[in-house]
Amino acid sequence: MTSTIRPGLFYDVETIAAYQVEMAWETEKMKLDLPTVLKGVQAVIDDPAKGKYWVAEVNGLVVGCLLTVPEWSDWRNATVLWVHSVYVAPSARGAGLYKALYTHVQELVRKSGGSLRGIRLYVDKTNTEAQKVYEKLGMNGEHYTLYEWMS
Repeated sequence: MTSTIRPGLFYDVETIAAYQVEMAWETEKMKLDLPTVLKGVQAVIDDPAKGKYWVAEVNGLVVGCLLTVPEWSDWRNATVLWVHSVYVAPSARGAGLYKALYTHVQELVRKSGGSLRGIRLYVDKTNTEAQKVYEKLGMNGEHYTLYEWMS
């Protein structure tokens, strides 16, 4: 399956939002409010400081996406990119699309001249299939435990 990796654009908002709703249900059985997610995706497209979507396109159709969100690291005097909102359509899974998206982000880090220093992501503890994919690409979950508080 030949894919093109490109930035997510204004005309991808509905697809990306729909994928986020599907991903939340599939991975955490969480029902997201589509109008809220649409506004959230649009906010990223409108304000690059919030993050950047990357999409995998096959035959003109967006079949996968991820969001990179910058985090300043004073320890590194550089930015670390967090990967969020990963989704690959079921019909396109197993074809290396996440690997293509991840490799694209890795190349952004490598070619940044030191302004970017790494990639991080979090994954639900029960999402063992995703964990296998991330480990296969050289990532590890050995260093930090994520804690959160949401209102």
